[in-house]
Amino acid sequence: MPRVLVTGARGNVGREVVSACVSRGLVVRAADRSASKPLEKLPECESARFDFVDRATWPEALAGVDYVFLLRPPPLGDMNATLNPFVTAAYAAGVQHIVFLSVAGADRMKWVPHRKVELHLQSQGADWTVLRPGFFAQNLGDAYRRDIVEDNRLYVPAGQGRVAFLDVRDAGEVTAKIFEKPEPFRAKALTLTGPEAITFDQVARLLSSVLGRAIRYEPASIPGYVWHLHGNRQLPWMQVAVQTFLHVGLRGGDAERVESTVAELLGKPARSMREYLERAAAEWQHT
Repeated sequence: MPRVLVTGARGNVGREVVSACVSRGLVVRAADRSASKPLEKLPECESARFDFVDRATWPEALAGVDYVFLLRPPPLGDMNATLNPFVTAAYAAGVQHIVFLSVAGADRMKWVPHRKVELHLQSQGADWTVLRPGFFAQNLGDAYRRDIVEDNRLYVPAGQGRVAFLDVRDAGEVTAKIFEKPEPFRAKALTLTGPEAITFDQVARLLSSVLGRAIRYEPASIPGYVWHLHGNRQLPWMQVAVQTFLHVGLRGGDAERVESTVAELLGKPARSMREYLERAAAEWQHT
């Protein structure tokens, strides 16, 4: 069976890619900066120490690999020093296909780091697929979690924009399906969304219903959000910039379009926001 190297294997998306690939019978090598630590809650798979900024870790991670799932760690901003050289090295090592997790709108937003990776993949040939997901439902258990747990609020500069939230489990299953038979997906960019577009007000009401306590949506100003991310949450400036601009874009409808890609590829409806919230309700309980 083909061997798949999954970068970011400990993250929300990476874990689901690993699980979906293993369930389809693919051999998975989970890449992480600390391969000595067990990958909790993951199916049994190979592991490799890997770091985009440490090129000495690349050859061993790529040895015998047929496919790569490529994910940009949020703190990394210089693609020409990290992901792009890794792409070149992967093809040189014999990798036959790369699936890159980009962002919705990367074809229009030339300033996002993901765009540079997309262009570099295109320059290397056609053995790639780009996934452009909208906002993940799991952001509520990651980027928004502290605000929900500590302040009972959703605080983002999205105005009343509507978002077709995508469950990362669907992204993982789509990725695994591509690796099963990459040929139909060569040199294609696929936009992935959830089944409906909803506002953050609606998300807050769903959260309130599921958790049994009031969660409010507080639309943030741009300066207020920047200060919240950098001053309060201590995020690096590159991550602050990307996260802020992506959320501001929601005001103009950047993520409201619903695509049928997930349902068409998987033969079942995309998972809904309520389904995710009910499954993960324990993540937002007060400690």
